[in-house]
Amino acid sequence: MFRNESPATKKIKIMPRSVNSVAKRARRKKVMKQAKGYFGRRKNVWTVAKNAVDKAMLYSYRDRRAKKRTFRALWITRINAGARQHGMSYSQFMGKMKVNNIELNRKVLADLAMNHPEAFEAIINKVK
Repeated sequence: MFRNESPATKKIKIMPRSVNSVAKRARRKKVMKQAKGYFGRRKNVWTVAKNAVDKAMLYSYRDRRAKKRTFRALWITRINAGARQHGMSYSQFMGKMKVNNIELNRKVLADLAMNHPEAFEAIINKVK
């Protein structure tokens, strides 16, 4: 019994703190592996690498969605350029495509306009 304790109080044995170093090391290794190729301390200092990888993951999530928008814009630009060579605007061309029930998506039309101009011209003549 200690000097300041009452006789009713007993010393309770406390278990040692349990830490899972194996899992901790695995988590850190995973993040450091993802940070491979980064510049400066971002590649080898844990706290900096963790922040850099978190930010990179946010960018990759966001840009997987943005990529779809940018490709659609690119396809529209290519179709517009191809249609204007034959005296028609993009909106006129797409409107006539819908009226004539020609169901080709913008990705295919853009590929035809770029790589197969004779096939694209055949489509233009069909809708005119």
